[in-house]
Amino acid sequence: MRAAVIVFPGSNCDRDCATSLERVTGAKADYVWHAETALPDRLDLVILPGGFAYGDYLRSGAMAARSPVMEAVKRHADEGRLIAGICNGFQVLTECGLLPGALMRNVTMRYICKDTPLGIERKDTAFTRAYGDAETVMPVGNGDGRYFADDETLKRLEGDGRVVFRYLDNPNGSSNDIAGIMNERGNVLGVMPHPDRCADADIGRTGGVAFFQSLAAAA
Repeated sequence: MRAAVIVFPGSNCDRDCATSLERVTGAKADYVWHAETALPDRLDLVILPGGFAYGDYLRSGAMAARSPVMEAVKRHADEGRLIAGICNGFQVLTECGLLPGALMRNVTMRYICKDTPLGIERKDTAFTRAYGDAETVMPVGNGDGRYFADDETLKRLEGDGRVVFRYLDNPNGSSNDIAGIMNERGNVLGVMPHPDRCADADIGRTGGVAFFQSLAAAA
């Protein structure tokens, strides 16, 4: 599998994503700076990592969505190749139009950092097929993690089976308890919790292991 992690000014989970991917699958990821206009050849997977791209100015992910590299990321999606946006990466995917809806300020108006239980709504996707159980646990770390979409969009997401992860405790007040969604084609996923922070048995956190195993199998 060939993978790349996009690095924006303010990304802070780029290394987490790359090392988790390598630890679980053996695949090494290239780091791609936001100012690049092309991706490495023959990529299977692009990861948009967590962090605070551009310091979350304007809105979280709004400036990153307009970085030069994002045109190449959109072409990657159009070709049917895999994209995973984690936390800030999810925000970027909504801001650039690859996923519907928006990530807004948490209902508590506070930054939330905690482990949270998740229901796996779809176990037949490129991002979840390695999960054996219907639930897992991943950490969240966000101030703007509340997924919001209008009623028509929510109805379409639910009806099309595009909700992939759902909060069981909904720490940030997301619409329909949504923690992660995918596009119509099923090759682009945005997820607010961090699989990259829980893919190491040595620290007793393994909720993200099957996430990366799934990506490797799909690629």
